[in-house]
Amino acid sequence: MRGIGFVPPNYFLRLSVAVANWIIEGMFTGIIEELGAVDRLEPRATGRRLTVRAPLVSTGLRAGDSVSVNGVCLTVVDPQPSTFGADVAPETLRRSSLGALRPGSPVNLERALQAGARLGGHIVQGHVDGTGEVVSIEPLGGENYWLRVKVPPELDRYFVYKGSVAIDGISLTVAEIEGDIMSVTVIPHTWANTNLRACRVGDAVNLETDVLAKYVEKMLGALELGKPRLTEAGLREQGY
Repeated sequence: MRGIGFVPPNYFLRLSVAVANWIIEGMFTGIIEELGAVDRLEPRATGRRLTVRAPLVSTGLRAGDSVSVNGVCLTVVDPQPSTFGADVAPETLRRSSLGALRPGSPVNLERALQAGARLGGHIVQGHVDGTGEVVSIEPLGGENYWLRVKVPPELDRYFVYKGSVAIDGISLTVAEIEGDIMSVTVIPHTWANTNLRACRVGDAVNLETDVLAKYVEKMLGALELGKPRLTEAGLREQGY
């Protein structure tokens, strides 16, 4: 029978610090504040300049502030009373669906979480892991919908039943996993106030997995599973 291996000194302290850093670094909650619209998307020497029309979210924005646009954390560069601009890097265009936006495209918007504010959804960093493909959107009645998304194989291990996922920046709960298809229920408020109602089969949607799963995966990897069982001598060697 394989042993669990030695637990390194201060392991749980380091795990706590990692989780604390995760909370501090997380800037959004996945609760959409406003459904904005793309005003223009202009090519730059590298990447593109995205301008979004959003009267609510633009209020009080300053250059350098962070805004989630369809789940992607972008830095405000040209705040105006009803619009804001942001530069989109080539890597972001490659990894997300922002490159497919056109003037008039609806976009989910959320300003960065402020200290002391309620965490209504889950911690969303705005660091998109990849894109999924809309497989189907089925009405369930009462303006509720069943959304099925095909997820890339490299992200599959991070999705769990009843776990959290951000789809185009929206905090949603995984309702079913069947092979490479992940399903979520979209409630009436979310349907009415996000870009999901404009999605069609075959569309790409931005996916961000729960970052806690990544920390757990990395920390468990440091345990070196399969090493001999704990012994008194081994504990002394580890500094206990």
